[in-house]
Amino acid sequence: MEGKKHVTFGGRLVFVGFGSVGQGSLPLLLRHIDIPVERISIVTGDERGRAEAAHYGIKFEVRPLTPGNYRAILDPLIGKGDFLLNLSVDVSSVALIELCCEKGAMYLDTCIEPWLGGYTDQSVTPSHRSNYGLREAVRAIREKHPSGPTVIPTHGANPGLISHWVKQALVNIARDLDGEVKTPETRDAWAQLAMKLGVRTIHCAERDTQVADPRKRRFEFVNTWSVDGFIGEGSQPCELGWGSHEKHFPADGRNHEFGCRAAIYLTRPGASVKVRSWTPSEGQYHGLLITHAEAISISDYFTVREDGRVAYRPTCHYAYHPCDDTVLSVHELAGKGWIGQEQRRVLMDEIYDGSDELGALLMGHARGAYWFGSRISVHEARKLAPFNNATSIQVAAGVLGGVVWAMENPRAGILDPDDIDFERVLEIANPYLGHVVGEYSDWSPLIGRNHPFPEDVDTSDPWQFKNFRVA
Repeated sequence: MEGKKHVTFGGRLVFVGFGSVGQGSLPLLLRHIDIPVERISIVTGDERGRAEAAHYGIKFEVRPLTPGNYRAILDPLIGKGDFLLNLSVDVSSVALIELCCEKGAMYLDTCIEPWLGGYTDQSVTPSHRSNYGLREAVRAIREKHPSGPTVIPTHGANPGLISHWVKQALVNIARDLDGEVKTPETRDAWAQLAMKLGVRTIHCAERDTQVADPRKRRFEFVNTWSVDGFIGEGSQPCELGWGSHEKHFPADGRNHEFGCRAAIYLTRPGASVKVRSWTPSEGQYHGLLITHAEAISISDYFTVREDGRVAYRPTCHYAYHPCDDTVLSVHELAGKGWIGQEQRRVLMDEIYDGSDELGALLMGHARGAYWFGSRISVHEARKLAPFNNATSIQVAAGVLGGVVWAMENPRAGILDPDDIDFERVLEIANPYLGHVVGEYSDWSPLIGRNHPFPEDVDTSDPWQFKNFRVA
């Protein structure tokens, strides 16, 4: 697939980490950014991706970053006007963002990561080592560096594209209800639109149906993207943005006592919490309520405050049904007390069929439920770009959109995905997202559920229920 150059970049581009997302993103970046390969380098923790780097003629170094060496390794590689693309696990995003702000280099990652062991460090409270806490740590850097190089944490598919799909979905719903609607231009205007439409709950609704040969083996964790990343976030406490309409606080729920307070967490692993959700091809399904940054940033972004109090905020969370062999892997992981399997395999070339359907499901408005997002098969993904499957190409498209936008706007400071131009990012990403569709449904989280109703709840109003409850 040929593509036009979106931007000419005169600096250096440094990859930190080169797993499935890095390998899938590189062909897209080379295709659409005008930069000599001599100005691109890869610093990573293992040998994965060396053959691809050699194929494109890109310098590849295995030098695992640690708290004691990351500055010495990266200092000669980045400076003012350069770009650090962090696609690693177990490398502190906060540390790398601080370094980039000091040196004047741009930055993007797909997840705010701590150093190795940070997710389970018992000397730190669960609240502070959560995705909420990690986001607040980045927000603290923004206060120290209110202006400077563009830094975009958490911009892949979800988090990342999902924030832009929410905005497109809001515009589509408003147009269908009221005719032509002016696209909001400020954060407050977006939040007012969501409140006016009556959106109460937003799911990041994903169903992965990819299948591979060989299938999952005993004592093996397989996944269509980073196994280490999935085990890390799946074992973290469940997190979700907490809406102003919610009336029944969960027994195992906890509030955060600092920061924006747009989210809560549950005192159990996210991969152990089942939620009901819906996508157009799958219909209703059980997903896993795994912690993700978009659940926090979306709920925070669409908050309306009046006289210092929260007048409106949507509930937001991830509802993930991974591929069937990953479901088996999670079941085995939970049975082993959340101690990760030693054998781990990212499914790529061995996938022979299936697709990934990922989008934003907005509920509570006058049309019931509306899903907007991407549906792409593994066969389509392979035609669009090498070194990809149906999952990785959605993430790679988000990386491409975020990197290009940052290079076009190099001095925008530290931003959430929700803060940047959704139309420009989607224009860049859409060619790699297969079928980008929006579809209405009359589905709600209560349909087909046999859970007993609390006596004090009006069953005629489904939005009084904590819709994320264990099915």
